[in-house]
Amino acid sequence: MAHHPDPYEDDLDIVQTPRPVHYAEQSLLGAILLEPHRLDGIEALDGGHFSNHAHGALWQAMRELPPPEPDTHRSSPTWLNAVLDAARPHAPGLTASYLHTLVQVCPWPKHASAYARMVRADHARRTLLMHAERLVQTATDSALPNPVAATLAQADTLGQFLERLAGQFASHPGSLPRTVTPAPQAGHRGEDAVDEERLLLSTATAHPAELKDMRWLQPDDFTLPLHAALWQCLTTLVNNGQPVDSVTVLWEAQHRGLLADGLEPRDLIDLLSAPVGSPEYWGARVLQRALLARAFDVGSRIATYAQDPANTPHQLITGSRRALADLTTLRTRWHRSTSPPAPAPRQPRSPAVSRAGPPPQVTAVSTRALR
Repeated sequence: MAHHPDPYEDDLDIVQTPRPVHYAEQSLLGAILLEPHRLDGIEALDGGHFSNHAHGALWQAMRELPPPEPDTHRSSPTWLNAVLDAARPHAPGLTASYLHTLVQVCPWPKHASAYARMVRADHARRTLLMHAERLVQTATDSALPNPVAATLAQADTLGQFLERLAGQFASHPGSLPRTVTPAPQAGHRGEDAVDEERLLLSTATAHPAELKDMRWLQPDDFTLPLHAALWQCLTTLVNNGQPVDSVTVLWEAQHRGLLADGLEPRDLIDLLSAPVGSPEYWGARVLQRALLARAFDVGSRIATYAQDPANTPHQLITGSRRALADLTTLRTRWHRSTSPPAPAPRQPRSPAVSRAGPPPQVTAVSTRALR
């Protein structure tokens, strides 16, 4: 995430060990202070890319001031003083001595473009972390009126940022992140989730015909393995055209070994005998929790990648895109669950055949015109 301290805070004398990008920023600024004409070879970099506020202020001042003539610059500090005067209103902690420090620490001014790429790369990593953290926060914000829409919108924003990022950094093979990510967390688990799954199973047992239109719900969407297995029992009976009630589901569950773990038959029948509402409603609730949980896991995985400075920009792009792809299938099924089925297209009538001769010529009619 971009570092934006108080502009009146002197953050130049760093006590703790600075990160490598600090030295890249110093070297880039020192290179331009020594040879301002190298600004022309550096594009797509502004003050907001710098992790240090004072460094960003200096860069903006350099960008806004016309570069001096090389001969004049070698013999006069006029341009250096102008840069300092332009940057100080935004970073009062800047001093002339610090500009001399920047000049001294720059290894080679001719490497300015390489230093600039380092600055852009670290800014990309921090910005990716910001987007990933926002996705995690949105997916867990229970106060949102439409959490799924907000979460998917944030996922889109993250995806668009990755697209822009891909155009800024050259790709290369073998670019998966090396970071070990934590195991997915069931962020949607809780008593409410368990209760909704039980209500779904009971209501689906009472109204099994409605399961034929609920292919958008999968066993992996359930929080408890038992509930996922019972959903498979129900869908198997429905797909095979078998009778469905609490006893037939119990029999199917027995064949799947669900009673071997201490589950009592009476408890299973009781679980399936309290229908409320419709299966579609409870199924949508289960799928919503699963989608938000997946978004939480995806955002956490991308944040873990971005927190590891060992990953290159392209590794971050590749790993993050793969993580977002894990959300795509759930997103597609969510849209199927919330969108009304499309009406079947009307078929054009066959032309009437005249007894006096061959059938008349019929011009093609578009499907849209028949609707």
